[in-house]
Amino acid sequence: MAKNLPHSLDAERSVLGAVFLNPALANALTDELRAVDFFDPIHGYIFEAIDALNKEKKAIDYSSVSGKLDQMGKLEEVGGIQTLIELSNYTVALDHLETYIDLVRSFSLKREVIKVTQNIATQGLTTDIETDEYLEEAERLIFELSKKRKAGDFKPLKEVVQAIQEKLTFLQSHKGGITGLTTGFLKLDQYINGLQKEEFIILAARPSVGKSAFAIQLALNAAMKNKDGKAGVAFFSLEMSNEQLVTRMISNMANIENSKLRTGFLTSQEWKQFEAYSERLNRLNIFFDDSASSNLSDIRAKCRKLAQEGKLDLIVIDYLQLIHIDARTQSRQEEVSRISRSLKQLARELSVPVIALSQLSRDVERSSDKRPLLSHLRESGSIEQDADIVMFIHRDEYYEREKSDAGDTEIIVAKNRQGRTGTIHFIFSANYSRFLERSDREE
Repeated sequence: MAKNLPHSLDAERSVLGAVFLNPALANALTDELRAVDFFDPIHGYIFEAIDALNKEKKAIDYSSVSGKLDQMGKLEEVGGIQTLIELSNYTVALDHLETYIDLVRSFSLKREVIKVTQNIATQGLTTDIETDEYLEEAERLIFELSKKRKAGDFKPLKEVVQAIQEKLTFLQSHKGGITGLTTGFLKLDQYINGLQKEEFIILAARPSVGKSAFAIQLALNAAMKNKDGKAGVAFFSLEMSNEQLVTRMISNMANIENSKLRTGFLTSQEWKQFEAYSERLNRLNIFFDDSASSNLSDIRAKCRKLAQEGKLDLIVIDYLQLIHIDARTQSRQEEVSRISRSLKQLARELSVPVIALSQLSRDVERSSDKRPLLSHLRESGSIEQDADIVMFIHRDEYYEREKSDAGDTEIIVAKNRQGRTGTIHFIFSANYSRFLERSDREE
């Protein structure tokens, strides 16, 4: 069966032989291919050796590649330096390298499609799996393959200018108003121009400062105040249950203390408020997922399904460091970096804003004024890199426990690729999980 799988040994020999004829082509080769793209395992080993030397910025020739293969314990299996010399004979013209690379990658993708579809068929035939779960897993696997197709061509300048003209026309027709989803907070909207499509937004704070409450209110406001109350919000909570989330929403809207909703000791008036605002909540398109074991693939599949149904305008994830990934990583920092990049890609793929909550490191508590900085983002510098907007929640009362908690809170817009940075003053009422912007007069 393996011999019948799509492949071209001549194309594989040609791309490898080209590097020995012109070592400067190593970058093009290693940028576009992986060792697993080669059908012949011997060719895969040779590619790994070339890739390793290229990353080490060392010379690439017959001697250095054979030396690297010897270090890998694969030189004898490959057939020695003679095999490397023979590869050059298969390269007809260096000008055709891109064609050979495309062939190798194309056949590799076909083999992956065959493998995945066979696995899907086997799973359906041999396991007792629910239909919905089976379809979701099949969709996820096929989607992962589709991402491996070659990236699109360059866009000519004319097309980009036309897109900018269309955007400017849209902005002019809105007379300076916000162009994204409104957050429900006037000043915050002025700073970030609303929650923009494709933006990856980080909301970070130390534990118990109120980041979950703020995220809940952003989700609630986005659902209520956009598209005539029909905007769709996907809320992934890896720490709190769905009931806890909705309880906070009801507390926020109905002006009933959280503690009363947890104990059930409501006055007759509060029961009326509870029923009235519960009815209003029922009309909103907010979709919850409180699976503590959610991984990136699950989140992507569920969001993709909502988007296909036209029910997705915002994604909120509470919180980033609790997301699992399927692939093995060498360190926690690398894992968080992959999660961050994937969430940015998700925002671009589905063309919706993604808000991800993040923890701050303890270093913020060692600073003199306890004010968070971008360098305090926990476990990965790539979070700062990937994010379009980074917002911090800061409360002096959190660090000065002897002070009475007046609820004074700062939302610090520390990074904003497309707009202003600065501090917006809020009042946070923990009993009602509610944030209110201070008026200009109060400030």
